[in-house]
Amino acid sequence: MEEAQKTAPAALKPGMVVKVHQKIKETNTKGEEKERIQIYEGTIIALRHGTEPGATITVRKVSDGIGVEKIFPIHSPVVAKIEPVKSFVVRRAKLNYLRKPSFKRKLEEKK
Repeated sequence: MEEAQKTAPAALKPGMVVKVHQKIKETNTKGEEKERIQIYEGTIIALRHGTEPGATITVRKVSDGIGVEKIFPIHSPVVAKIEPVKSFVVRRAKLNYLRKPSFKRKLEEKK
């Protein structure tokens, strides 16, 4: 049932701002395991392996002036849901130029 919640890989594209809901398992001092969902919001800078089971997306965000990138396997049970927030117009399949410090968020939003 959880697979139905996930966004189809064809709907994910570089230049999209997405929220990735990731399941995190934690153990408390008594040794009990708890599971919570952590949301990671950022821009997709790369989409690899298309619709294969091993498909991944690289999501980048800037936190306190420091760029943070995470690679998420799309079909992993650890990823609960990927929800698109907004989309930008891009002309590249890999947005490595977003890593440059000189690049100031000049992306144009799609209408």
